[in-house]
Amino acid sequence: MATALCNKAFAAAPVARPASRRSAVVVRAQAQDVSRRAALGALAGVAALVSNANPSSAAFGDSANVFGKVTNKSGFVSYAGDGFALLLPSKWNPSKENDFPGVTLRYEDNFDAVNNLVVLAQPTDKKSIEEYGSQDKFLESVSYLLGRQAYSGETQSEGGFAPNRVSAASLLDVYADTDKKGKTYYKYELLVRTADGDEGGRHQLIAATVGSDNKLYILKVQVGDKRWFKGVKKEAMGVFDSFTVV
Repeated sequence: MATALCNKAFAAAPVARPASRRSAVVVRAQAQDVSRRAALGALAGVAALVSNANPSSAAFGDSANVFGKVTNKSGFVSYAGDGFALLLPSKWNPSKENDFPGVTLRYEDNFDAVNNLVVLAQPTDKKSIEEYGSQDKFLESVSYLLGRQAYSGETQSEGGFAPNRVSAASLLDVYADTDKKGKTYYKYELLVRTADGDEGGRHQLIAATVGSDNKLYILKVQVGDKRWFKGVKKEAMGVFDSFTVV
């Protein structure tokens, strides 16, 4: 399957699969459970408010006090969008860039814009994420999220890249998570590198599920590799673990 991913899904950025995979269903730590319960409770309690929200406000992240007017004191603020909820790093700012089709929310680090998050909401005829097939197959279908190699020509095998390649994507972790309502989330962690890149590459966290409104929701969090190990990992994982869809 790793060969198929390299040749098919990431023609621009071949994926190297880790030596071992987690179980199909992972039991998360209590802290994640708490954040998910909070997000689910908020969504249930403010469904009417969210549905009537101004689209521009929802799209670009007015931090809404919809979680009982409680701000997370660990460096996050709660956010409820149209059909989803998550925790936002308190030092990140809203951004109006549209990296991909269906962007409904985008935030970036106020210190370094290489660190950012984006939520996509796209219409789908699927009723669950499992209907997209295996996690490998789904990742192939959204490989555009990792970028494409623009360079075309001949290169030597230098810097860990394959011949004639100046980009590579390594799959660090892949697993499925299930909330208390039985909704499955496909989750991935990858490291993407380019020959002319800085920061040692980009950590990419991807979570995807299908909402009850017949939309495919995708969260992508990106962090520079050097920043990842200097503390931004905590912010990235806080967003990733709190992402909840109705």
